[in-house]
Amino acid sequence: MLLNPVISKLSGKLVVLASASPRRLEILSNAGLRFEVVPSWFKETLDKSLFKNPYDYAVETAKQKALEVAHRMPFKHLKSPDVVIGADTVVTADGLILEKPTDKEDAYRMLSRLSGKEHSVFTGVAIVLCHDKSDYKVVDFYEETKVKFAELSEEMLWEYINSGEPMDKAGGYGIQALGGMLVEYVKGDFLNVVGFPLNHFCKQLGLIFNSPPESPAHKVKRESDEAWTLVSSLSESAANEEVELLKNGKDGSRMSMQEQNVIGTECSRQDIPHSIISLLDGFKASKTLFTASKLKVFDVLNSSNSQTLEEVAGQINASVLGTERLLEAAVSLGLLERVKQNTEQASRFLVSDSPESLNGYILHCNDMVWPLFSHLENAVREGTSQHERAFGKKNEEVFQDAYYSKDEVKIRFMDAMHSIARVTGKDVATAFELSSYKTACDIGGCTGAMAYEFTKAHPGLSVIVFDLPQVIEMRRHFQPKETDDRVSFVAGDFFKDDLPKADLYILARILHDWSDEKLHVLLSKLSKMCTPGCGLLVSEIFLDEERKRPSRALLQALSMTEGKQRSPTEYRDLLEKHGFTPNLYVIIFLGTRVKDHFISQNALPVFYTYNLVFRIAIPLSVIRI
Repeated sequence: MLLNPVISKLSGKLVVLASASPRRLEILSNAGLRFEVVPSWFKETLDKSLFKNPYDYAVETAKQKALEVAHRMPFKHLKSPDVVIGADTVVTADGLILEKPTDKEDAYRMLSRLSGKEHSVFTGVAIVLCHDKSDYKVVDFYEETKVKFAELSEEMLWEYINSGEPMDKAGGYGIQALGGMLVEYVKGDFLNVVGFPLNHFCKQLGLIFNSPPESPAHKVKRESDEAWTLVSSLSESAANEEVELLKNGKDGSRMSMQEQNVIGTECSRQDIPHSIISLLDGFKASKTLFTASKLKVFDVLNSSNSQTLEEVAGQINASVLGTERLLEAAVSLGLLERVKQNTEQASRFLVSDSPESLNGYILHCNDMVWPLFSHLENAVREGTSQHERAFGKKNEEVFQDAYYSKDEVKIRFMDAMHSIARVTGKDVATAFELSSYKTACDIGGCTGAMAYEFTKAHPGLSVIVFDLPQVIEMRRHFQPKETDDRVSFVAGDFFKDDLPKADLYILARILHDWSDEKLHVLLSKLSKMCTPGCGLLVSEIFLDEERKRPSRALLQALSMTEGKQRSPTEYRDLLEKHGFTPNLYVIIFLGTRVKDHFISQNALPVFYTYNLVFRIAIPLSVIRI
């Protein structure tokens, strides 16, 4: 195979495809290339009138896609690619560039224009060689293929359009699928029409990796990370005027396309509020995760990755078009490895029957938290919970439903609590040396997921799970396959009933839920139960002292429940008021390294663990998840 001579050159390199196109992914995968998919955020809004030829436009778009990913990955993905591949395919007819149709009428206009005529398909490709974070070399090229359509009747046109296939295809058709029935002949590279000119790409790789240092690459140097951005970030009028002026030169002479490529990058530098733009789209990412989980996408893909798109759509009871777009979005968010394959994390945390599944908690966020936040404006104005607007019930009634209603509702809520405790329980249980404790009581321990992790981590410890009778009654639905007789369950209300006697009391995700008055009742009981040598372990999301760093706790507080979020100091003060002598140690759970300060930035909960004992000193621990 033509690609084989350069495979060894790419071995050990991080090769990235800056496209979510399943067609390009399939073409390159079939060629034996190993790569990651990181779809580009570059907005395809370049002014086509600035380009003399359609292929110049396709090449420039491909280059900007690849450069955006090459720049973003070291900072957003915390890894630097060696090679980034960008591509853009356009269809041209009668001198016009036909991209993806915006609606059915637009698809009809495109296909009518192509009916009975020969047209050109151009794919621009850019290969970015990333030597370091400030110096890129770019090889770009294009491929042209001629395609002739048969005369299309109105009936055939609309039958094809109503299939949904044209809506995400350049020129309004996909030659590799139903659109192939419209084609009379093809002159040139067939795969180029599908979306990627594999033959030309392989030849370019051979030139790059098998040639002397004088490669066909030109440099694109980035002077500062802060100033770097893309052509699309400029206002259209300013960008068009500035780029046109520079392309023509001071004396009006036309610059080469290679010089224009470098100028295009230089012209695009200005400050852009990337953090604000990320926040603008944050809700879309969350809802993509929620929807994929609710439709059981990860379960379906876990059973087999050899299914067709139509088969996946049938199993999740969705349209083919909607399924394809959902899968492509999931790939872009890193939830899927490719359009029909789970990532390792998705298999661990998103498949519903996985031992570490977060599926229950994700569905809880979709069904219970999302509706609340859709009324955030009212919550802020009124300073009250929006349960009545969201669910037609007051906060107390929603709580009653969770614990006292039909089994189905109760199990759904318990499943949410069970899934988050199951994923985080081991880290909480192993945060401290607890060998001196013989008995523990997990207050509000729900299904016992946390308790089982404590007994696994500490062979000499037995744990009592203390929760409402309605919760204890339903625990059988969540018991692990291998039961542990060191975990027992006691029914009761921790505000009203006596607490079981224990050496260690565990409060995991409890304190933030309740008002100061109710916490006074609970903590006063605990204070009376504890004797010298007893311990209290509190696991909570915590705020940084100045409320400046990103925190899930600050966002969670906007739900306006009766409880509140606290910083480490505020938790210490709360507990000291009830007679506890604190030794404060912080456990930070996150996905990046921790230095000498507190950070709260990961997608999973961040836990502040506070250990209150009278005679035991416990070292500071930093845990990564």
